[in-house]
Amino acid sequence: MIFNTSYTNKEFDQETDSLVGPAFALIQKLINGPKGSNRLIIDGFSPKFHAQIKNTSSLNYANIELRPKGIIVHLTQNLERFAWVIPFYRLVIYNNATFSIHSDGQFLQLRKDKHYRSAKRFIEHMAQAKIDFLNLDYYQG
Repeated sequence: MIFNTSYTNKEFDQETDSLVGPAFALIQKLINGPKGSNRLIIDGFSPKFHAQIKNTSSLNYANIELRPKGIIVHLTQNLERFAWVIPFYRLVIYNNATFSIHSDGQFLQLRKDKHYRSAKRFIEHMAQAKIDFLNLDYYQG
């Protein structure tokens, strides 16, 4: 689901908590490592995002926030912010020439540059959190 989060939105808070769980407590963040990525540059997106992300000359950015049962991808378009809420059971990650996040037939492609390299540890942590949550033991080495 995509929400406009430029302003406080109670529907977003309720829906997010039910889909991906509440935000981690400070002590959990300190013990378990990063719960959010650095700013990543958006290279491409599916048609559903055309209403939120308009092609302008400026770069569009995204951040990924880890939650107990999924992730939230925060998108920035000029002065507006949007949040794409993705539970782990719907999350698919591709790491090819570009890094892309897919869910429900929609996707975001993120540029692999210095921002991606600094967020690589977080992305590995996010993939491991998905494996742990879904109990996918057959992926363990």
